[in-house]
Amino acid sequence: MTATDPRPRTSTRRFPAGFLWGTATAAYQIEGAAAEDGRTPSIWDTFSRTPGKVFEGHTGDVAVDHYHRFRDDVRMMADLGLSAYRFSVAWPRVQPTGRGPAVQKGLDFYRRLVDELLGAGIEPVVTLYHWDLPQDLEAAGGWPERATAERFGAYAALVGEALGDRVTRWTTLNEPWCTAFLGYGSGVHAPGRTDAVAALRAAHHLNLAHGLAAQALQAALLGRARLSISLNLHEIRPLTASAEDREAARRIDAVGNRVFLGPLLDGAYPEDLFADTASLTDWGFVRDGDTATIRQPLDSLGINYYTPTVVSAVTEGAEKPQDDGHGASDHSPWPGGDDIAFHRAPGERTAMDWAVDPSGLYDLLTRVSARYPDLPLLVTENGAAFEDEVGADGTVHDPDRIAYVHGHLAAVHRAIADGADVRGYFLWSLMDNFEWAYGYAKRFGAIHVDYESLARTPKSSAHWYARVARSNELADPTEE
Repeated sequence: MTATDPRPRTSTRRFPAGFLWGTATAAYQIEGAAAEDGRTPSIWDTFSRTPGKVFEGHTGDVAVDHYHRFRDDVRMMADLGLSAYRFSVAWPRVQPTGRGPAVQKGLDFYRRLVDELLGAGIEPVVTLYHWDLPQDLEAAGGWPERATAERFGAYAALVGEALGDRVTRWTTLNEPWCTAFLGYGSGVHAPGRTDAVAALRAAHHLNLAHGLAAQALQAALLGRARLSISLNLHEIRPLTASAEDREAARRIDAVGNRVFLGPLLDGAYPEDLFADTASLTDWGFVRDGDTATIRQPLDSLGINYYTPTVVSAVTEGAEKPQDDGHGASDHSPWPGGDDIAFHRAPGERTAMDWAVDPSGLYDLLTRVSARYPDLPLLVTENGAAFEDEVGADGTVHDPDRIAYVHGHLAAVHRAIADGADVRGYFLWSLMDNFEWAYGYAKRFGAIHVDYESLARTPKSSAHWYARVARSNELADPTEE
């Protein structure tokens, strides 16, 4: 639509004033410099070197070299008109063994990054943990052990004291479901263990770690910390309206969502989760006072969403489909759910073979908002991988990604219009990077990275997202 076009812009969606427009990354996926300035191996360094665990043996040793190129990367963020950037601190870069004093060179990197962001007018949003547990702590038992949660609280205090004069927005954990159930249940993520009880123990100790870290941050920042946690809440849909399929959805909701929402926001684990997993554990690792520690005041809840989850009961004699979208494994990431089937959601597919379904994000935001109406929400991850190609002219056109993000932003806007208090949106991801077990085979970035030269090229979706961020509005695709 041109400036002189007389048609009314009835399809333009404006977002609330002060809405945060950001992108997100994770330390192991982008930083590289895996053995520099005192950093020691994390569980992902070890996992990526284990034959058969990561596509073609890829590692994050170099990743996209953000550790050395962060100033250029921040300039690209500024060019995109971003108002916020969500990044994670690498625990083994700051506290190599997970114990003892901090390594100042590690903290200095994050001080420089934060200063660069602030100088560019971009608010830093710090995530303390995005899956890179120091290998020494895993050798001592990892997240299934209570001591790891206690170590995390001490680590949070170190980072809070170092960056608290510059940073007010903090996220304790990113997607603890993946850490617990993919890392210790199905084994498709680091550390690659396959023990359902260990996964449940890890989930509890991650919850406890959040509470301890929240307390430590508030102590370090004298109560000024704006606290959050990012959960990959599952939009769970029964395959049919049958009682059996609805029961399957309830059970997956318990171990996929309410295992975190219950203690974090209600101060208790759901009783049906205990009943569903009674054959595995009596949950004796939950001690008196734990849920009070976990339930710390939050300033916002981060929600990560990519695609819905469709489930059913397994009927007698029928083959059990297993397409939960979390990678192939002989072990389920769903403790107590061995008799539940997962199905391909309908719709167009991304390169991850995930269905494109913005209605899932709308349903998730409105449902969480209705359950917790006084808690502001942030979409802390949303995006898609596609088979991006560099054109002969050096540009990267990715209309599928634009369509994906447009549809999901429209869903966010509709949720806000219907009463959900959504305060911001963080596109996953700023740039192509190490995509965990998929190595460098899947590209989620708005910025293309040539993995040989490490040259960065903004894709057409980056330019499109910049226009949305600067204008604080989403026009109909036909009008852009």
